[in-house]
Amino acid sequence: MFRTPLTLFRTLAIAEAVSWTLLIAGLILRATLGLDIATTIGGSIHGFVFLSYGATAILVAKNNRWAPGPTAVAVISAVIPYATIPVEIWLNRTGRLNGQWRLEETGDPRERAWHDRLLRALLRRPLLFGLALLAAVIVAFTVLLIIGPPGGR
Repeated sequence: MFRTPLTLFRTLAIAEAVSWTLLIAGLILRATLGLDIATTIGGSIHGFVFLSYGATAILVAKNNRWAPGPTAVAVISAVIPYATIPVEIWLNRTGRLNGQWRLEETGDPRERAWHDRLLRALLRRPLLFGLALLAAVIVAFTVLLIIGPPGGR
C-alpha cells in the first residue's frame, strides 16, 4: 500500500488534517452540548495520528535525505490545524517526496553510516518495521496519556 514515501506521507498528511476536524468538532460539541466525551474521542484520535504523522515525516525525511529545514517544517506543520496539506503539496512540488524507499546501498558515501544501514535493513522488512513503528507510537501515546492532556485537567 505504501510502496513509495509519497504515498505514506500523503496518507498521513491527510489523516492529520481529518484528525484536526475531529478534534475541533469535539471541542465544539463539548462547548455547545456539554459532551465531554466528544473531546476525549476526537482528541485521542488526533493525538495518535499526530504522533504517527511525526514519525512518518521523520522517516520520509531520512529516506529522502531532506535538509533540517524542510524536515522541521514537515514536523511542525502538524501543530497548525490543516497545515500538513499545504506542506505536503510544497514538498511534492519541490521534489522532496519523489523516489522510492532506499532498500539497497548505492555508491553514495552517505549510505555507509550506521543509521543508513539500519534504515535499509528495516525498510527491507516493511511489515516488521511498520509494526515496530506502530508499537513505538502506541508507547509514546500511552506515556502521554499517563502524563495528562496539554494544559492539565
